[in-house]
This record gives sequence, structure tokens and C-alpha cells, in this order.
Amino acid sequence: MDILIDDPVVDGQFREILTRIRRLKNGETVAQMKALGLVYRINWGASIISLRDLAKKYERNHLLALKLWNKQWRESMIMATLLDDPELVTEEQLDFWTKSFVTTEIAEQAVANLFVHSKFAYAKALEWCRGKKHMVRYTGLHLMGRLAMVDKKAIDEMFDPFFEVIAPLIKDPELAQVFYRSFLIVANRSDELKQKCILFLQEATEFEEEQARKMGKVLLDDLAEL
Repeated sequence: MDILIDDPVVDGQFREILTRIRRLKNGETVAQMKALGLVYRINWGASIISLRDLAKKYERNHLLALKLWNKQWRESMIMATLLDDPELVTEEQLDFWTKSFVTTEIAEQAVANLFVHSKFAYAKALEWCRGKKHMVRYTGLHLMGRLAMVDKKAIDEMFDPFFEVIAPLIKDPELAQVFYRSFLIVANRSDELKQKCILFLQEATEFEEEQARKMGKVLLDDLAEL
């Protein structure tokens, strides 16, 4: 991680944001999130909409984002993804944050708000899909789908390498939901990619693992209706 010299103005914004986050406290939401398995060291229960509105009051600032991330509150981490500057994000930072994700919520917010806009997005998505840890693989799959959704200028061939690394992921029941969502987004990007997805799924239905065969069939049925 880069070592950045603290700034009094940024430190003031940091403390101000923490105060404003506390005012968004919602105990009922915290309880609901815990029931869903979303457990954080500190969670004030602020809604994503409220955090987005709060982020609009500040300019993007890399140092501010790093300070917010290091606080490790649920809300401060989400704010960090909203306020960081994609141009200043490093590969090391992307890896560090991804390896420290504790819930799928933070992974999805980081991908949607920041990672997808990084110049390292394709390389990292591919690398993380090859990862060994669940949250790393989850983030890689989610980023793959997000890139297919928002990067309208990318050529289809940018997604070809993913077909070489996602076979192990279709076999993992814990990745079923994110695999299904992201794979459908890639398939819907173009007719050419749809055909490549169909070929991959036809092979998956012949895999030993029941999860892969089941997912392959479900996705083939859904693609046939598109």
C-alpha cells in the first residue's frame, strides 16, 4: 500500500463523515442483517441510499477513502468505495481490500462503486476467479459480470479468457448465485458471447460434479428462452 502523508482537511472530513454515519444508525436494520448472516465488527445499519447521498457531499479523495477503509466499520468501508479515485487505486490496494472482505455486501459495493472503473479490472477479475478463497472467487465472478454490464466499449474478446478459468467455479455450490447472475450477464452481451456460453455450459453438463451439471442445465434452459 502507498504511504500517504495525512492532511488536516482530509482528517476533518474523515471525522465529520464518521459523525454523520452514527446519525444514520438503525438498530432494526442491524438485527435484520445479522439474521441474514451479514455480521460486521461495527455496523450502524445505515441504508445504501443514505450512504450514497452522504457521499455526494464530498469530492473523491484517495487518502480519505483509505482512512475510511481502515476504520473497518461497515458504513466506512462502503463510503471508501464511493469516495476513492479509480485512477489512483493500485493493484496492491485491490488485492488487499479483496482479501479482507468479510461479507458479499462489501464485495458487491466495492465492485460496483470502484473496482469496475479501475484500469486493472479485467486482469484482477481473471486473477481472482483463479483464487482459492471463497470471497476472492466471489469478487472475481461479480466483477466479470459487472464489466460485461457496464463496459460497453470493450470488445467481446476481453471475456474469452474467463471461459478458461471458471470451470472450477461452476462446480462450487457456494458460488451458485453469483455464478448464475454474472454468467447470464456475459451471455446477454452479444450473440457471439451467448454461443460461447452455450458451448461452455454444454461441456459443464458432462462434468462429474452434480452442481456443475445442475447449473449447466439451468443456465442452458434460461438461455434458450432469451
